[in-house]
Amino acid sequence: MGESVKDMLRRVRKIEIATRRQVSDAIAGTYHSVFKGQGIDFEEAREYQPGDEIRSIDWNVTARTGKAHVKTYREERELTMMLAVDLSASGAFGSAGQTKRELEAELASVLAFSAARNGDKVGLALFTDTIELIIPPRKGRRHILRLIREILYFKPKRSGTNIANALDGLNKFLKRRAITVLISDFLQGPNGELPNPDMRSGDPVLKALDLTNRRHDLLCINVYDDRETFLPKIGRMMLEDSETGEIVELDAYKESVLKAYSAENADRLKAFKTALARSGIDCLELAAGKPYIAELRQFFERRKRA
Repeated sequence: MGESVKDMLRRVRKIEIATRRQVSDAIAGTYHSVFKGQGIDFEEAREYQPGDEIRSIDWNVTARTGKAHVKTYREERELTMMLAVDLSASGAFGSAGQTKRELEAELASVLAFSAARNGDKVGLALFTDTIELIIPPRKGRRHILRLIREILYFKPKRSGTNIANALDGLNKFLKRRAITVLISDFLQGPNGELPNPDMRSGDPVLKALDLTNRRHDLLCINVYDDRETFLPKIGRMMLEDSETGEIVELDAYKESVLKAYSAENADRLKAFKTALARSGIDCLELAAGKPYIAELRQFFERRKRA
């Protein structure tokens, strides 16, 4: 039986209370210092003064007034943050008391309230193998609570993942440069494995990530579950791919099987991080069911120093 509306609101409110406290205590200051204005806005034309750049002369005003005028600008302080959240079926997995989707909602809440304290707008794109919902950027507490609710309770029509498709749709939607936060477990099906050991510049996902990073200020947050990186020694078990339905039987008692499972996932993550680093894209890895605020703050601080 599904949750009642009252239970849903209580759950959203619980996330709000927890994350707003964390934002106040730890994140807001680093967010403000890391994300600066993405451009400059024209402010006014004033009379030319000795030392002004010749290139800044406003020739239209100069011709109209008969006196040399220059254009002056101010930093664009208000930013837009767009949260792109993966709602494919693999996000429902959680072995430590929290699913990956629940972690995504908490992270989105922390980032959204950090943006709000900075006076920025926040929008949301929910995707599977295509974008299923876009909520345009706005300000306000009620707007942020809606974003959290959608991440937790939106029922996607599809179960797979296609990050390239999602980013293509997002780039078409965003007309101006934005802080774009891609939150995903970065697991794709057989038609677009991500990442693969020989990921090169021709890989469609990497191309989409690289293009988005050039157009926007892109951050990737890789959410995962510990059971995706290693298995306990418990004997024979059946593993089902929640996105494709494929079932694999493993003997999780054999050391060789356990080592091969861990090695394959380690190689996958290493290839992914290497590919992102080549494109200059920042990526943070966070595990469901574990504290994350300290890691998020350190990530922002490293980004600020860089």
